[in-house]
Amino acid sequence: MKTRDRILETALHLFNAEGLAQVSTNRIAAELAMSPGNLHYHFKRKEDLVTWLLRRFAEALRRFADAHETVEALDDLWLTMHLGLEVLDHHRFILRDMDFLLREYPALHAPLRELIGQRIATLQAALESLRRRDILQATDEQLASLALQTVLANTAWPSFEHLLPAAMPGTLRGSRAVAYHFLVMLSPYVDDASRQYLAYLRSRYAA
Repeated sequence: MKTRDRILETALHLFNAEGLAQVSTNRIAAELAMSPGNLHYHFKRKEDLVTWLLRRFAEALRRFADAHETVEALDDLWLTMHLGLEVLDHHRFILRDMDFLLREYPALHAPLRELIGQRIATLQAALESLRRRDILQATDEQLASLALQTVLANTAWPSFEHLLPAAMPGTLRGSRAVAYHFLVMLSPYVDDASRQYLAYLRSRYAA
């Protein structure tokens, strides 16, 4: 693995594990048994590291940008969602530490806004593909709202779940919770047979 890639992978691991605010470039260098000067040769500032990781995050999600072209059944939608959530989980510091990230690195506001817009458009197109096949019954307003609420839930959940009471019974965490609640939100818009299948998928996340 090239030195730049080793630095990025180590930074990603530490940001995910300890939080963006808590991890300095010196901490990353120490984890790699590397001098700070050597790290700064590749990435002059912590912001450069975050920018590159955000770029990788966007590239990984871009694979789903044309997902609507292959979504012909609920299974296709579920698989696309599940794979997308794996990408979100792999880069979870970005959404979890969003407030700090935008406050410290305002230049990243534009690419993040573009990324969120792309995710909303992709999901809405996938839902529209199912509606054309009569798998979903929803008005334009309902479909647009479902796409928006789903991306909102995806984006806000990593921060929101820390506010949930620890004693709440049966509370799911992480990407499992996001997947479960998406299937709940989708359920009212499908027929009875499909609703039973969604209940089965929900049970897999809740188990």
